[in-house]
Amino acid sequence: MKVLVCVKRVPATGGKIVLTADSQDIDTRFLGFTISPHEECGVEEAVRIVEAQGGSSTVLTLGAAVAEEQLRDAMAIGIDEAVLLETDGSDWDAFATAGAITDAIRSLEADGGPFDLILFGNEAADTGDFQVGIRVATALGRPVVSGIKGITAADGQVEARREASGGWEVFDLAMPAVLGVKEGLNLPRYPSVPGRLRARKKEVRRIPAERRPGGPTKERLRLPEGTESQVEVIGQGAAAAPAVVQLFQKLGVVGR
Repeated sequence: MKVLVCVKRVPATGGKIVLTADSQDIDTRFLGFTISPHEECGVEEAVRIVEAQGGSSTVLTLGAAVAEEQLRDAMAIGIDEAVLLETDGSDWDAFATAGAITDAIRSLEADGGPFDLILFGNEAADTGDFQVGIRVATALGRPVVSGIKGITAADGQVEARREASGGWEVFDLAMPAVLGVKEGLNLPRYPSVPGRLRARKKEVRRIPAERRPGGPTKERLRLPEGTESQVEVIGQGAAAAPAVVQLFQKLGVVGR
């Protein structure tokens, strides 16, 4: 089995998101970076498939040179090879990203044969794009299913499962195939210290990314309006009991 998993370097979602003054980018001076939970599961699944069946696994990302950090994190848990489609760090829309990844996959497959399975996160954690995996699969002429939370691959076939109301939808695809995976597919492992040391010694293949013309243009970014919460202290200790009863009566929890 040859498995490729595509990831994206995104700001860690635990911190407060602030835009630059021109509303064109996220101010990342005080943010850490990671890959999305969906993609973490994709990396873990690629490692598990190769551990069970043999073969090789590759992780690929498009981004600035600093995105090498996320590639080495993936290699630290067991991914064999890494490819960086290097850019100047500017934002790429889904159209341009999918085009560059498609070109890179064609080049990699021309050198080493086709990937049996290509995994994407179901959507980007920062922009919410659901398009890249589907665009790449369409360009390569391969079957694709998104929203996947279960994978069984063997003998040239892959069974992909996604949750549906009251049960599961099951898809049987001939490989090579493309899947968009979701958090919950598995429980990703943490990189071990020996794994991180091995990852530091591995080579990251760098390919200059060529941006295709076309696609949408960005006018500006906008943060959604936050929701305000208010707390009212209705009393202290036993003296608050009557006020609590009145509140429950107002809410209809208890009768009058």
